[in-house]
Amino acid sequence: MEETLKELIERSGPSGFEHDVVRYLVDRVKDLADDYWVDGIGNVIVVKEGKKPGPSLVVSAHMDEVGFIVKKIEGNGLIRFENLGGHDDRVLLAQRVKIRTNKGIQYGVIGTISAHMKKFDDVSKIRKYSSLYIDVGVSSKEEVKELGINVGDPITWATDYQVFGKNRVIGKGFDDRAGCAVLLKTLEEINFNEVSGTVYGVFSTQEEVGLRGAKVAGQQLNADVAIAVDTTAVSDTFEEMMDQTLFIGEGPGIKVMDSSLIASVAVRNKLIKIAKEHNIPYQLEIFTGIGTDSGSLHQAKAGVPSGVISIPSRYAHSPVEVIDLEDLKNSKELLKQFILALKDKDDFSFI
Repeated sequence: MEETLKELIERSGPSGFEHDVVRYLVDRVKDLADDYWVDGIGNVIVVKEGKKPGPSLVVSAHMDEVGFIVKKIEGNGLIRFENLGGHDDRVLLAQRVKIRTNKGIQYGVIGTISAHMKKFDDVSKIRKYSSLYIDVGVSSKEEVKELGINVGDPITWATDYQVFGKNRVIGKGFDDRAGCAVLLKTLEEINFNEVSGTVYGVFSTQEEVGLRGAKVAGQQLNADVAIAVDTTAVSDTFEEMMDQTLFIGEGPGIKVMDSSLIASVAVRNKLIKIAKEHNIPYQLEIFTGIGTDSGSLHQAKAGVPSGVISIPSRYAHSPVEVIDLEDLKNSKELLKQFILALKDKDDFSFI
């Protein structure tokens, strides 16, 4: 699964520009799916039929990552940009980026002042992204055009995948290529002769700008139950707001509530029961600073009982996201066992 994760984050795919990731996923699922399609917003929807009758399950992981878009090319060759998804302006300065153009990838750096000029600046000032710029190594607008860079080109972090410490990895876009890796490997590995019902794997688009892909997917699929697989921010470091309720390396989170969803009690209890039966470490997650695809999926049609498997993550939406590979493996195992335990849609009834 680690190689799959590495291949996924190497691809550029901010919200609305997931095309390279879509091509990769289609290549991986086309031979294993009973059916698949790419819808109008870019969702890759994979159908796998169990051999026994049972409920319809939608499992969604979003393929888009936070990024930027070229907004304006200045006369001196510096580039202004707009956000695609949520960023913290405090981490933007001096970061390497890559711009996807019709001529291929071009590299740049988000500019900052020299440390020697700090004494002339207000050191408490946080400059908004709208006042920043990207340096692509040229001196004029014409030279930028020669590189193939145009207004509307997507931009992502230029971070390499790196293993460090004890079983942890650094990279960009783990939110939510990690979830995509979990879903993809589950679909590839599970024996669907043992499954009751139909599983729809949704690799969704535009989650970072409002759960848009999941909303479109929910309108197409008649789900009896839904699960999102996504990363979530841990609270195990020293900053003042950290409450030590979710830890990296201690197993997947089973969602209780976030800003987009109050998880179905039946789905939550089923995930907990499965985790205990299979000795899968887990944590209960209540975090109102986040939303997932289940925030849209649970509102589809007449309402869908929904939950979330959360992969613990540090430094989300930054160039250096960190996850633990054991958490990744255990998230896949929890999803796999949930699918194998499907029997009857009434198991997820409200009362």
